[in-house]
Amino acid sequence: MNKKVGLYFGTFNPIHIGHMVIANHMAEFTSLDEVWLVVTPHNPFKKKSSLLEDYHRYELVYRATENFDHINPSNVEFNLPQPNYTVNTLIHLEEKYPEIDFALIMGEDNLNTLHKWKNNEVILNRHEIFVYPRITKSKKDSPLRNHEKVTLVDAPVMEISSTFIRKAIKKEKDIRPLLPTKTWEYIDEMNFYR
Repeated sequence: MNKKVGLYFGTFNPIHIGHMVIANHMAEFTSLDEVWLVVTPHNPFKKKSSLLEDYHRYELVYRATENFDHINPSNVEFNLPQPNYTVNTLIHLEEKYPEIDFALIMGEDNLNTLHKWKNNEVILNRHEIFVYPRITKSKKDSPLRNHEKVTLVDAPVMEISSTFIRKAIKKEKDIRPLLPTKTWEYIDEMNFYR
């Protein structure tokens, strides 16, 4: 039987305890054997804004996950052509790791827009999708909620955003409880978001 890995994509700018709670819940309370936090590279066609360099965000994720056996950082998208689509990443990973079954982890809000994704029918046919709840409910449920490949997971809901954390750091607020300790230490040491 193949190992089952859940891919949790994000810019992780920065990674925070909300991300870690979801990743850990998926690794511990679903059929997934591992969760990979896939750091999304900066889109070269978008304005840079406050997005840290790719390798710095990867380092933040690495530090956040290094004491977890079933949660790992991934920079797989760093070497793929940009702009990249999830379907391309999945194809690349399937070719590189034929012994692993890859699934997607996403919030309910993303499930509601999945029908707009490039090659979404390929993703749905070939990969399970594990969906965690969001506080901000949309007006209508996604028609994909009852799809055979979709599993709704009753993960804890935490309303923390990376945007809030970046703004708070800029205002010199103490947000240490919202970040994994080693992540905060790296942000502080490097003077990020100030």
